[in-house]
Amino acid sequence: MNQTDSDLKKYPTIGVCGLECGLCPRYYTSGTSRCPGCGGPKFLNKHPSCSFLTCCVKKNNFEVCADCPNFPCSKFRSEIEIQDFEGSSSYPPYKKIMLNLNYIKEQGIENYIDAQKRRIRLLVKLLQDFDDGRSKSFFCKAVALLDIKSIEDSLNKTFQKIKPDKIMSTDIKIRAKILKNILNENALRNGILLTKK
Repeated sequence: MNQTDSDLKKYPTIGVCGLECGLCPRYYTSGTSRCPGCGGPKFLNKHPSCSFLTCCVKKNNFEVCADCPNFPCSKFRSEIEIQDFEGSSSYPPYKKIMLNLNYIKEQGIENYIDAQKRRIRLLVKLLQDFDDGRSKSFFCKAVALLDIKSIEDSLNKTFQKIKPDKIMSTDIKIRAKILKNILNENALRNGILLTKK
């Protein structure tokens, strides 16, 4: 079957390999460097061939690797390789690929997508109201790695701080700094490092 970009995958916000494409900074980039997500519109024009996509989608008509009866196969790295990659990767959602795929295998992709949509809505809110032009990657990382309640609590705490201090929506750098500090505090309490030391 000769597939086109429009019929590769139903859910481009989740990669066939478990990456959370819908939480990646490139997914929210404007212009030609924007990534459409895994199997999204014009994906084949932007990305080189991916062995996961070829095997999972093109050969077997699965949405994600978790749909395959042979998951996890040898395409997935060992735990040691994953830890080594995590240390060097600038893309933190890689840390959750196996968690994502195991969740999909156990709970179904629709349940996963529902939870991911909540994260995406939070991320869009952070980017619209708090991105100072230098915080997109930080916010993507925070939303990908923190639990939803921590993100919501951080956002509420930020609004509680900026309202009485009368910090205007035009004071985007101050707003971004407050939110980033609160997200960092929540992350550190949970053993998550959002910024490099």
